Amino acid sequence: MSTARIHPSILSADFANLERELQRIHTADGVHVDVMDNHFVPNLTLGKPVVEALHKVSELPIDVHLMIEDADRWAPEYAQLGVDSVTFHVEASAAPIRLARELRAAGSKAAMALRPATSVEPYLDMLGELDMLLLMTVEPGFGGQKFLDLVLPKIRRARAAIDGSGKPIALQIDGGVSRDTILRAAEAGADVFVAGSAVYASPEPSVEIDVLRNLALGAH
Repeated sequence: MSTARIHPSILSADFANLERELQRIHTADGVHVDVMDNHFVPNLTLGKPVVEALHKVSELPIDVHLMIEDADRWAPEYAQLGVDSVTFHVEASAAPIRLARELRAAGSKAAMALRPATSVEPYLDMLGELDMLLLMTVEPGFGGQKFLDLVLPKIRRARAAIDGSGKPIALQIDGGVSRDTILRAAEAGADVFVAGSAVYASPEPSVEIDVLRNLALGAH
């Protein structure tokens, strides 16, 4: 594989010191910001004001992951903040093609996420509307969960479809990424890796990011 990008999730960071926590991951390729509404997932995290504040102080691209209901209504507002990428869940969107186009029109990359049990096949025809596809490798809503190997075949099918499209679409995974799992995911075809507890539980998060990236780059 030619690329491997690591996007640490601040869900595992110290929320009282987020600017400092961003500095601790300066070797990353982006920062993954989880927005949860306690409806689509049974957890409540931060919202638009915090994302806006993070964008102002972050030297890394902001990768917003919306785990919220009614994504068609709310996602464009996050794109308008100037973040690099906005990911919505297809399960929470009534019109995903229209929404992806709205995100791009607002100046953001458009990304779509699928829960582990959601089949990727119905959405392969709309890959050209996306800059990134996120396949969840845990059930969304909480950090620190165990990687679900059952998603690996779906990653392989998505990679084959992306390669067949000829378009530069990133394939991201989120959930349970660690030294023990990243190689399997990379071999299946993922090239962007969200890592939360594996990075922030390390005494040297910036070093752990480099370790994870090198492990992923070792996939053939």
